[in-house]
Amino acid sequence: MKTILVIGGSKGIGNAIINQLKDSFRIINFSRSEVESHPNITHYSIDVNTDELPELDQEINGLVYCPGSINLKPINRLSLDDFRNDFEINVIGAVKVIQSYIKQLRNSNASVVLFSTVATKLGMPFHASVAASKSAVEGLTKSLAGEFATKVRFNCIAPTVTDTSLAEKLLRNDKQKENMENRHPLKKYLKAEEVASLATYLLSDSSSAISGQVFPIDAGIVSLKL
Repeated sequence: MKTILVIGGSKGIGNAIINQLKDSFRIINFSRSEVESHPNITHYSIDVNTDELPELDQEINGLVYCPGSINLKPINRLSLDDFRNDFEINVIGAVKVIQSYIKQLRNSNASVVLFSTVATKLGMPFHASVAASKSAVEGLTKSLAGEFATKVRFNCIAPTVTDTSLAEKLLRNDKQKENMENRHPLKKYLKAEEVASLATYLLSDSSSAISGQVFPIDAGIVSLKL
């Protein structure tokens, strides 16, 4: 049975990924909150940005890094610390985990999945900090895909608004939800399970010819103009 390391699997997209994988894979989860008990899940209560990462001596066949931020403010209200914090969460945390376990990943021809946002391709007001950090994630994905070609695959998913606790301020009531649906050409925003399904595919052997790609899952907001 293959082993997948999930960072941030206690809620949102990370939790949906675990739910889709847990019956067929061994799951190692790093998050501050516990996940449900399951024979195939090993949980470590860890904040990857501040805590020392544990030594893992088993083969790691896949890694998915889910932590993210939605810090939406006008540029004059964003402090330099806002930019630093978003970069720490989205980029430095991912780099720390990859560096810590790159030996296990290389030895198993693993797949790594990172997360970006549609805001890197679509100029959106108040997204300066998150778009800057997620653009760095996309650059990291492509660079590492080249560096570890034939050894580790790196891909990135760039979702639009997804119904998780991270986006709850954008979906606080029925009117906001309706407005968000109407902003998208497909008249919907995303469920965590939809994003998780793409991540699950990219972690699988079925995607063995795919690396260095950024996959928008955007309900048409970037790709379509109706």
